[in-house]
Amino acid sequence: MADRDSNSFLWFLAGLGIGAIAGVLYAPRSGDETREALRSRAEEGRDFVRDRARQARDQASQWADRGRDVLTQQKDQFRSAYEAGRQAYQEATRPESTTATNQP
Repeated sequence: MADRDSNSFLWFLAGLGIGAIAGVLYAPRSGDETREALRSRAEEGRDFVRDRARQARDQASQWADRGRDVLTQQKDQFRSAYEAGRQAYQEATRPESTTATNQP
């Protein structure tokens, strides 16, 4: 479902870009002005894409760091629970073995 939505959005952006280019080409400007406008729009688009890519990279890095922190926390909790269970088992089995060896 997400693939279909993102694919539709990409087609929308492609149509938007084609429409913008067609509008600029049919505008009443000289060739130099039109080429400069196209170049300017292309640079703006490139800057926008770079900015969005940087934002996406930062977001992915934050998610990875958060995931790493949660995993570390879960490992620490599991390790503590394991140690508490092991200690409780040793304490529970120790008195029985001592009383069994003291009785004939």
